[in-house]
Parts: sequence; C-alpha cells; structure tokens
Amino acid sequence: MVFITLSLSAQDKLKSVLDDIGDEMVSIMVIPDLFEFATLRGGIGEFEGMPIISLRDTPLYGWNIVIKRVADIVLSLIIILITSPLMLGISLLIKATSRGPVFYSQERMGLDGKIFNMLKFRTMTIEAEKETGPVWAAKDDFRRTSIGSFLRKTSLDELPQFFNVLKGDMSIVGPRPERKFFIQQFRDKIPKYMLRHKMKAGITGWAQISGWRGNTSLEKRIECDLYYIENWSLRLDLEIMWLTILRGLINKHAY
Repeated sequence: MVFITLSLSAQDKLKSVLDDIGDEMVSIMVIPDLFEFATLRGGIGEFEGMPIISLRDTPLYGWNIVIKRVADIVLSLIIILITSPLMLGISLLIKATSRGPVFYSQERMGLDGKIFNMLKFRTMTIEAEKETGPVWAAKDDFRRTSIGSFLRKTSLDELPQFFNVLKGDMSIVGPRPERKFFIQQFRDKIPKYMLRHKMKAGITGWAQISGWRGNTSLEKRIECDLYYIENWSLRLDLEIMWLTILRGLINKHAY
C-alpha cells in the first residue's frame, strides 16, 4: 500500500508521483492536507459518486432531525402539563408583586443565525434597560422585582421556554441562545463562537450542567457547546436533562 500525503502547496506533484508508481501492483491511498481546516464534525462522504470532504457540518440530518424533534415535542408537552399549576401560580405572583406583563419576550439568535423571540417569566422591572442599555445580569441586580431573584435562582423563569420548544424555535437541550448585541462582541473575541449556531438553541446544555452558566468563562462555555455538537446523540440529550434536574436548576451563577 502506498499512502500519498502531500501538503496543499505540493498538490501539483501528485501526477508525477502517480506516474512514478506506474502500474505497480500496490493500493494507492491519498490523505488530503485539509483536516487542519476542519472545525466541526469534519468527515468524508460521497455525493453523486464523488468523494466529498466535510470541514464543517451539523449532526442533525436525516432521522437525527426527526428523533430530536419528536423527543422535544413529547417531553415539552409533558413538562408543560405537569408544571401548568406552578406556572399559573408564578403568573399570579408576578402580577400581584409588580407592575407590568407576566412574560418577557427577548430577541435571541438560534439555529443558523435565525432570530426568534425567547419567552421568560418577567423578573425585572419594566424598561429595566432603558437607561443602561443591554447589560449582563449581575449579582444583587437592583432591576429585579421582589420575586424575580427567587425565579432566577431556581431557574423557574425559564419555564415558558418550553413553549418555544413546541413552536420549534428551541430544543430542550442545546447551546443557550444569546442576544445579537452581545454576539457581535463575542464573535470577534472568541474563536469559533458562531459555530454554536449549527445546533438549535436549548433551554439547558452541556455548558450549563458543567458549571459554565451566567457570568462565567465564555471560552469554557463555547468549548462545552462545541463538544456537545461534535458528540450529539439522543442518549447525551437525556443525560444532560437528568443532570440538569440533579444539579443544574439551582446555580450560584444564576442571578
């Protein structure tokens, strides 16, 4: 067997190498000098009889899309039915303790850069960012309502996002979606940041159950997001959901 491993700059020598081998009774394999450019789920496939090298791809294709979507619909419906009395109670408390709507809708970036409106229970005063503009939530944030702090610490403010899952904007598990304002800053500072949008945004994810939630290292969070995309499986999704229940709902960085 002969393995030809020419660098990209030496590809023009391939013909002369093959001429030198001639009709010798050997198998010839070519290893292209391309995998240094592979950033997400790189691999080799075939299209119309032609070999294709994938440098960047999403794991959600074919039956994987169907499996994940069906799991999202079934589980989100179950969770909404189980938590509906709790969500009703939270809604009444929000209306009784502060002025403004029960829900808060905010634009976030999801799969392939698509913008959608993510729902949350309102935990801050209305027009909280009118004077400050978009800012990260901070510990002891003065903008929170009396019940807002509790909702954030217990992650109960995220419950309405299961309606986003039903609609198809989000998945139960995936990289947490971010606002476009912050994405413009992060994409220039953090390598491969935008690759996290090759998977549908999630309510919880590998980064969150690994401790990288809230005001923590963005680099570590992206590292976890890309690990999740590279290694996605339904089993991994179920594992993340279980670990979220065990240790992800109440977090010291959730404020």
